[in-house]
Amino acid sequence: MVYLIAGLCIFLGVHSVRIVADGWRTQMLQRAGEGAYKGLYSLASVLGFGLIVYGFGVARETPVMLWMPPVGMRHAASLLTLVAFVFLAAAYVPRNSIKARVHHPMVLGVKSWALAHLLSNGSVAHMVLFGAFLAWGVANYIAARKRDRVAATQYPPGTVAATAVTVVVGVLVWAAFAFKLHGLLIGIRPFG
Repeated sequence: MVYLIAGLCIFLGVHSVRIVADGWRTQMLQRAGEGAYKGLYSLASVLGFGLIVYGFGVARETPVMLWMPPVGMRHAASLLTLVAFVFLAAAYVPRNSIKARVHHPMVLGVKSWALAHLLSNGSVAHMVLFGAFLAWGVANYIAARKRDRVAATQYPPGTVAATAVTVVVGVLVWAAFAFKLHGLLIGIRPFG
């Protein structure tokens, strides 16, 4: 569990700089230069992610259960992860109505993904991992919306075509992950 927590502190820590120290981040970008800053940011992110993966794998070997989720929670998790993948697609498809409406679909995707996994898993390791990502997502979304208000950020209106592409891409990637990649990469097959 120590590796998991250390990884979460590093990974979510570097991803929280704009939440807690946006002015410091701007100064560091100017002082170090964008390339150096992004290089260090990426290095810390990879280190944190590696520790999360290793620590979570170790913690899953001897799970400590807090509760046994009802079977219905797996269905809720499937629906929430589908929504998460559509939000993730909305972060990248230009001019879609989802991004125009929610402004930060990537963060909403992380929140949906984390909530889905909290509902469908009852071990301490799952609570630590997904609870941390959910708490980070809530704080990040609030901070991002506040920055938008202060900067009077305007998001371009979405089009029907771009929104349709967003939904289709999100559903297809979700299906690939849910039916194949989750089992290959994580070792758990959500649909058997």
